[in-house]
Amino acid sequence: MGIFKFVKDAGAKIFKRGPSEEDQRQEGLDEMAKGNALVRMVLDLGLAIEDLRVSYDNGVATVSGTTETQADKEKVILAIGNSQGVAEVDDRIEVVTPEPEATMYTVVSGDSLSKIALAHYGDAMKYPMIFEANRPMLEDPDKIYPGQVLRIPPLTPAVSRGVGGGDGGGSGGGGGM
Repeated sequence: MGIFKFVKDAGAKIFKRGPSEEDQRQEGLDEMAKGNALVRMVLDLGLAIEDLRVSYDNGVATVSGTTETQADKEKVILAIGNSQGVAEVDDRIEVVTPEPEATMYTVVSGDSLSKIALAHYGDAMKYPMIFEANRPMLEDPDKIYPGQVLRIPPLTPAVSRGVGGGDGGGSGGGGGM
């Protein structure tokens, strides 16, 4: 016994034909509406991007436009990617002023921003950096959830010396579980 492989499109045609032209047209309109909803969400968050375009096709959001910074680009990608129904973001955003990319981290059950900061920076009290790097998508440092993807910005020399870390309010310790 085992698994036997066949050519998918060969053989007897016993299944109903594919979707009708009307079904395909409606699916195209639905996906266009999803792309437009993603554009509205990014604009409502006030994220800085010019000439924003988002198309949606079967769980893949393709996003293009121009941002001034790498951080702005990553925030747009995260806002779109952390939306229900989006499995993948095809990034075609151009950055005017290139800078180092942040690490992308997927939250797991039991995480908190302070726990993530300790793992990435060696200092739990640097959680406000992660919180600020993910605003406006995060409104509270204690409200994160498993499966959410966060930006973990690289430490700058000033921050690694303890300058500019701030306390950011909130404990960063609760998580959203």
